[in-house]
Amino acid sequence: MFRYPRYAHELTDENLTMTAEELAKVSRYPLTIHRDTADLYERLARDMADELRTNNDRGAPTRWILPVGPKAQYPILANICNAEGISWANVFAFHMDEFLDWQGRPLPSTHPFSFRGFCDRNLYNLLRPDLRPNPDQIIFPDVFAPDQFAVRLAEVGGADTCFAGFGYRGHLAFNEPPSSRWHHYSVDEFAESTTRVVTLLEDTIVAHSHRTTGGYTQAIPRMAVTVGMAEILSARRLHLITDGGAWKRYIVRVLLLTTEPDVSMPVTLAHRHPHVEVTVDASSIAPCALGITP
Repeated sequence: MFRYPRYAHELTDENLTMTAEELAKVSRYPLTIHRDTADLYERLARDMADELRTNNDRGAPTRWILPVGPKAQYPILANICNAEGISWANVFAFHMDEFLDWQGRPLPSTHPFSFRGFCDRNLYNLLRPDLRPNPDQIIFPDVFAPDQFAVRLAEVGGADTCFAGFGYRGHLAFNEPPSSRWHHYSVDEFAESTTRVVTLLEDTIVAHSHRTTGGYTQAIPRMAVTVGMAEILSARRLHLITDGGAWKRYIVRVLLLTTEPDVSMPVTLAHRHPHVEVTVDASSIAPCALGITP
């Protein structure tokens, strides 16, 4: 009988080298594996459009918490909605986070790292004008009024679905592992964290520079405002997604196999949520290489 590790440090070489087929059989969550990232983005966009259409047909609002990462599904989603006349008039879109400059001030939407600017260019401005939501229904965390994110979320009845990518250290949005040599937080404290300003970990800056600026770390914003774990875990459905390839193979196994929440791997707090599903591309769930390979 398969034994689930309690924590990440209990993962064995056998766990790390399991095939996608083996992991799918023992995953603690419903797991969808796509052959590549293009297929993942197409399917994710289709599923989001279908959820939105279903809610519209019922006369119900659609209340989403949305990431920028993954992000390539958004232009596809806009195209589907335009082609099929799917209205966003009753959508409340709560975006997870936004970069800040080194002094903790908001970036202008024209900044190349502005999440708001990205979403305007790649989703909202692509929708037909008659299908777009009211601008007041597009909510980003406000560095000057962080508590308003949770207040607004409660006012609309909470989130139906939180779509969340997760980093190689397991962070959701910019909820990075909060412990340092000077401060430590319990799982309960971290799970109750709310929207706040954070200084990004150095490895997050390195990871972003690796993917976007050719390793030029100076271009990466140093701070961010992020939704808290409390808001993420309050969603009625938690859809965790990765498109990171080899970069994510270890943390995918931590999510699918471990049983106990661990502050050092924030995505494991999903173990407290009653309705989780996981979507990955095939490369992200391939076996980890445990040595030098040809």
